[in-house]
Amino acid sequence: MKKIILALAVILGSMQIQAQEFQGVAVYESKTSTSDMTARFSGNRDFTPEMQKMMEERMKKMLEKTFILNFDKAASIYKEEEKLETPGQQNGGSRMMSSMMGGGGTYYKNVKEKIYSVDREFMGKEFLVKDSLSKLDWKLESETKQIGGYTCYRATAVKPVSKSDFRNFRPKKEEEKKDDKKVTEKEKTTNFMDNLEMPKEVTITAWYAPEIPVNQGPENYWGLPGLILEVSDGKTVILCSKIVLNPKEKAVIKAPTKGKEITQKEYDETVTKKMEEMREQFKNGGGRPSFRIGN
Repeated sequence: MKKIILALAVILGSMQIQAQEFQGVAVYESKTSTSDMTARFSGNRDFTPEMQKMMEERMKKMLEKTFILNFDKAASIYKEEEKLETPGQQNGGSRMMSSMMGGGGTYYKNVKEKIYSVDREFMGKEFLVKDSLSKLDWKLESETKQIGGYTCYRATAVKPVSKSDFRNFRPKKEEEKKDDKKVTEKEKTTNFMDNLEMPKEVTITAWYAPEIPVNQGPENYWGLPGLILEVSDGKTVILCSKIVLNPKEKAVIKAPTKGKEITQKEYDETVTKKMEEMREQFKNGGGRPSFRIGN
């Protein structure tokens, strides 16, 4: 009897170790539609069709990214794929825009402890955003489709929009612009930001694979009974293009530590405040603002 109990203990211990050692890596392609945003430049009399085309190409390139998700049963890290940059290509302004458009930094989330942290660079200052994971009220549906050989199920949820995530900017409705008495005709043609707004919430659609039983997904998406392989969030679509389970080389999954520690709410307030200051500076003819905050 003692031998049987000992054998069971060894088997259970082995199963626990295997569960702890389980790891996977998934590659995601992220694309964000920029048609609405770049179309707003057409109302600017100083913006030629050639300039608008160039802007569209640059925005498209900036918002087409590849990310790597390393995950286990409890935690994950989500990071943009490193690419060889040409000299001078990745300056302070482009790093700031990358962060505001969903790139840059390492996004760590621990679904067991329900916490996350992400390092961001904004206007020359490094931040470490640490906060609790928000659990979405997912509606599980019966619709299925195949992604990378896995049968995925559809789920939807309504998600509050982060004020520091500029991917969700959308054009104002015509009646809203007419009611905005503070915007002059000159400002409407010279400051395209006056024609854009940030929604308070957005409905997202996710596709998850129960065959990969982890409570994980790209970026800040989680909470489904299987790995999330595709997400449609407003104008952004994130699609998994490759999965490797139990790779030979294990990744180190740990939270980032670099930057000034700050909550998500504090970071959002910092970004929106500085962007408003920049907008006012441009409106008043102050020229190019300084890309640095703090000490």
